[in-house]
Amino acid sequence: MCLIVFAYKTHPQFDLIFAANRDEFYKRPTRAAQFWDDHPDLLAGKDLTGGGTWMGVNRSGQFAALTNYRDPSITKENPPSRGQIVLDYLSGGNNPAAFLKNMHQQAGRFMGFNVLTGTPDHLFHYSNQQGKINTVEPGIHGLSNHLLDTPWPKVDRAKSALNKLLKKEHVSEEALFDVLKNDQPAPEETLPNTGIPADLEKKVSPIFIKSNNYGTRSSTILLVDKKGRVTFEERRFKKGTQEVDETKRFAFEIEKLI
Repeated sequence: MCLIVFAYKTHPQFDLIFAANRDEFYKRPTRAAQFWDDHPDLLAGKDLTGGGTWMGVNRSGQFAALTNYRDPSITKENPPSRGQIVLDYLSGGNNPAAFLKNMHQQAGRFMGFNVLTGTPDHLFHYSNQQGKINTVEPGIHGLSNHLLDTPWPKVDRAKSALNKLLKKEHVSEEALFDVLKNDQPAPEETLPNTGIPADLEKKVSPIFIKSNNYGTRSSTILLVDKKGRVTFEERRFKKGTQEVDETKRFAFEIEKLI
């Protein structure tokens, strides 16, 4: 994922309201969200190059999502796929804090990343560029290609839109997808300086990215209500557009909270 916005334990109906865009090169092959044959309790899309995933949830109520950390000065020789982190957490029956403590010991092998791991009751953030396990407090949070709640324009814009939406009586999936559709670039004076050229920084500054070879490939909504009911919807787009190419929607009840 490259833009995540979520409300954690701030709504009378939902413990988790999660909306995210996955940005990737159009040529990188991807499988749509489904329950995996080799991990039948795991619901996620699949990166067909690295074999892992960028976000997912399982029937035990565990949830994870990952973003890359943007810093072109970071280099690794033959690093493992960061998508394996999410897959390992969701397929291993792990306690989220214990998983991250173990992950910390090997985090230096990977290129820069952020990962959210947890359940509806306990949620954590970790970045190998910070090296610290952070408990996520109730509230509205955003994450892009820096640390949790770094005030990048796209993060602040998404958090503001979600906050406005939560003040309404009903939170609809369609309204959450609308938050993710904003393709307005940030003003140049507000752009972060991450070490990439300024024109590229502007191209990747919207919530929804469109360019010739890279952009928002899919949007995902995840809702977990206070009765343990999960709703997951993924929309995949035709490259360089907001035209929906495929929609996958799933609903199930958490079987056993880990």
